[in-house]
This record gives sequence, structure tokens and C-alpha cells, in this order.
Amino acid sequence: MSIPKTDQFPDDPENLTPARRRRARRGLIPEDLVEIADDIESLAHKTIPSFDFYLFSLLSAAIITVSILADSPVLLVLGALTAPVMAPFIGIALGTATGSLRFFSQRLAGSLVACGFVFLVGILGGYATFILKTPQLQFLIYNARISWTHLVLLLFGTVFSVISFKKEGQVPVLPSLAVAYELYVPLALAGFGFGSGQPHLWPDGLVIFGIHLAVLAVGGTITFLSLGVKPLKFIGYTLGSLVVILSIVAAIGLSSAGAIVTGKIAMPTPYPTLTQTPTPAPPSSTPTETPIPPTFTLTATVPTATTTPLPTATSSITPKPTPLYAEIAVSGGYGAYVRTEPKFDPTNVLTSLINGTVVEILDPSPTYDEESNYNWLNIRFYNVEDEKYQEGWIVQKLLVIATPPANW
Repeated sequence: MSIPKTDQFPDDPENLTPARRRRARRGLIPEDLVEIADDIESLAHKTIPSFDFYLFSLLSAAIITVSILADSPVLLVLGALTAPVMAPFIGIALGTATGSLRFFSQRLAGSLVACGFVFLVGILGGYATFILKTPQLQFLIYNARISWTHLVLLLFGTVFSVISFKKEGQVPVLPSLAVAYELYVPLALAGFGFGSGQPHLWPDGLVIFGIHLAVLAVGGTITFLSLGVKPLKFIGYTLGSLVVILSIVAAIGLSSAGAIVTGKIAMPTPYPTLTQTPTPAPPSSTPTETPIPPTFTLTATVPTATTTPLPTATSSITPKPTPLYAEIAVSGGYGAYVRTEPKFDPTNVLTSLINGTVVEILDPSPTYDEESNYNWLNIRFYNVEDEKYQEGWIVQKLLVIATPPANW
């Protein structure tokens, strides 16, 4: 005797008990979350750093370092053009927006490996200055300091990269170029300063790189969230909030707001203003009338004694020469280096002064250096970092004065 087969039909939710209906709802996955998860998974695979990413990062770092050695802005742009698509850095913002700690850690580690390559190439370029005996460069100053124009360019590249990456699935070249310029250039400068031993250059470059990376993470996360990318779990908001808060705190602490604590790290050097003070005329000494005492004459039996008054000494004040001031004016650059000796040597750099800084010329007669074929002047200036006046040497043609002396 065979038992007839019966078709199995799912239970009607309306006929289930409340407990069974709750268990059924917990076992279902909302379709919108499934679509979001698939979309995030597809984007995540496109941010994996590949071999080409590291290879072109090395090539870009090499060209940027050569541009630093040659003091050539054109080669600097070429180095940024050869940089790879910065998709792994966009993945840092994606991991923050989705709240995935594992994904965030992987993309951050992969990006920092490429940054390590750029820093090492910069160190090699810094050591090359001792072999090539290259003069100090003027183009470095602007790229190793905080500037709102760099932050605007970085935000432009980050926002447009995220928008195109979310909608089209790939990072466009032009916004990626802006991101690469703002991350790789200060990092290469930091390595170059570390290798060449230039004071304040390598910590300034690292600070600028850290601020730019924090701005990229915050700007990219906010853009992803505004485009609908959100954590699949509530706990994911904790990671995103933590990263954003730490990035903001790091950016504020390392920027101008923390200059008082950090000793004005990576901040533009302010310069004292020139105040014209009238020079008092030297006082003239007027002759004074000294009375002559009368002559005493004795009797004939005693010789006559005559007293002669001693000459009265008069004091005269020697007038001091008027101080001679000049201004840093480097054509095609942003400033000049002050050295401890009148010659080019990577080890005798005292500090750097930006264009417009007013200095006092101690001796208007220049000192000629046969090795560099330049005339050098001994100057005094106010060092804001050390908060004191210092003396040093600078190339004569880098200064401009309103009324230059003869043979200037």
C-alpha cells in the first residue's frame, strides 16, 4: 500500500502564531541590504592595490625626486602624471564609510606600503646631494608648508574621485592626479630632507602628508555617505565616527592650531616689518672758554715762576652709519636659504627665508666665492622659530634694496 504524495505549500504568514512570525522575519534578509552589500563588494575589489600600483608609485617617486634635485616644477608635474590611479587611497574612505575594520585596515596598510616606497626614494635623492654637490633649492619651501590652495586641490580630487568611483566604478585620471600630487610630493620632500640633512624639511613634509591623508579620509567618507554608502550594521557607525574624529583631531593638532604646542611646525615663517625710524643728527661739540689764571711774579731775589694752564680735553661723538636694509626677492622661487659660511654646502644651511623677508646688511661690501662664482653678503635677521636675531650669509643677487650702494 503506497501513501499518496502531497505537495508542500509554505505556511500562510497570517495563520502563523506571533512567535513563528517573529522567527521568520529574523531569518529573512532585506533585499535593499543585499543590493547594497553586492555594490560595496564590487567596489571593494576595485580598490585592491596591484603590482602596477606599486611599480608606478616607484616611478612617480623617482621623477619627483629628480625634479627636487633639478629644482624643476615641470618635472614635478610629470612625476604626478606618472603616478598610478589612487584607488587604494579611495578604499580607505570606503572602508571608513562602510564601517568594515578589516577592509579599512587592508587598504590603509597597502597604501602605506606605497608611501614607504616614495619616502625611501626621497631619502636616496637626499643622499645624492652630497655626491652631486647640488646647490640649495628654492622650490622646496612652498610644497613643504600648509596652504589652503593645496587643501582645496586635495578636496577637489577626493570628492570627484569618490563620485566617479561610486557611479562609474573607476577613479578618473584627473582627480587621481590631484590626490597623487598632494600625497606623494610632500612625502618625497620629507625623504629628501631626511637624506640631505636639511633642518625642519623632513618633519614638515611628514606633517603635511599626515594632514592631507586625514583630509582625504574625512572628505571621502562624507562623500560616500552622501551618495548612499552606509554601514550594513549599526556597529559600523562606530568605526566611521572614530576614524573621522581622529582625522579631524590629527589635522587640527598638526596644523596651525597646534603651532603653539608643536613649536610652529610646518607653518610659514612670518617676517618682521620694516619701520622707518629717523636717525638723529650727530651732536656737534662747541668750544668752551677756559679762564686763564693770573701770573704771579716774585721779588728780584727769587726767580719769577709762571704757571701755564693745562689744555682742556674736549669729547666728540662719532656718528654711526645708517643701517642698510634689504628684502628677499627670488625670481621664479619662493625664498632663499641663509648659510653659516659664504659658500654652497648642504651642511651649512642655517634656515630659510621666504620672499618679502626684511634683513639688515651688516657689511655692504660683498665677499666673493671662487668656487660658486657668487658674491655673498653678511646679514642679520629675526628668526621667529628661535625668537632671536641671527647672523648669516646669503647670495647678493637674491636681495633687493631701494637705494643700493655703489658697485651693488
